[in-house]
Amino acid sequence: MDLSVVIPIRNEAAAIGELHRELTQTLSAWGRSYEIIIVDDGSTDESFATLARLQAVDSHLRVIRFRRNFGQTAAFTAAFDHARGALIVTSDGDLQNDPRDIPAMVEKIERGFDIVCGWRKDRKDAFISRRLPSAIANRLISMATGVRLHDYGCSLKVFRAEVVKPLRLYGEMHRFLPAIASEQGVSIEEVVVNHRPRRHGRSKYGIGRSIRVILDLVTVKFLLSYSTRPLQIFGLIGVSMGLAGVMISGWLAYQQQFGNGSLANRPLLLLGILLILAGFQLVTLGLLAELQARTYHESQNKPIYAIREILQTPPAERVMAGR
Repeated sequence: MDLSVVIPIRNEAAAIGELHRELTQTLSAWGRSYEIIIVDDGSTDESFATLARLQAVDSHLRVIRFRRNFGQTAAFTAAFDHARGALIVTSDGDLQNDPRDIPAMVEKIERGFDIVCGWRKDRKDAFISRRLPSAIANRLISMATGVRLHDYGCSLKVFRAEVVKPLRLYGEMHRFLPAIASEQGVSIEEVVVNHRPRRHGRSKYGIGRSIRVILDLVTVKFLLSYSTRPLQIFGLIGVSMGLAGVMISGWLAYQQQFGNGSLANRPLLLLGILLILAGFQLVTLGLLAELQARTYHESQNKPIYAIREILQTPPAERVMAGR
């Protein structure tokens, strides 16, 4: 299978028929083998009934139905687990992503990239509630992860299957897929895609979601920078706090011994003791995190490296060369 198009939906009954028609027209004309995987993330409208009717007449369509609403990240993960294509395309189900952009993005990835991300340069959304929070989030994510993209929130992306399938996603980390995959040393390209106004229903995103994005960003930053060496972050902070506490306590002890100062009502003494104890606890936490990191990698046989390719002479040829 050349291509798997994965789309999570929830209560998109009005858009499903048109979505399926546009995808089928684009991918059939393209002339390569493909499948469409739509994940029904706990819809309460007629979405699944509509999908069932379409699947009965289209063998390219596969439908995964969740028992309840698990979220977009879980829907993408389920689709990745069941995808059979060498390339995996992600997209939204609200018709704002244009399926006609897919062939050009696949062509770009076949030039040697591992991930091609869409950039909604001319975005058709409200400025205050959608575009402004998104712009701020994109800047923060780019600065924190080092993977600089204009539009992390665009769901239209193309991945090589071997890059995205091993990833384990939690929370709402689907938007961080390029950043998380960057740990493997992947090559990423961004292309401008068409973005269309929403024609059916209402958006499920808002300003409140930005807070959750920031919290997930902290997790991603830690995983990218310190997942295999947590002591370096906890230990650095702990040692710094401990040294500050020792200096404060030492200064107060000097005043007590050689000056006329009294420690009876000195809040600074409590601060010094607090810094020493907190520093010790952070260093201890770092050591425990080191043990957890080793348990995590060893229990899953998870390597701490990623190989792109190996060049070597086949064994039979080495034997002939030896003769």
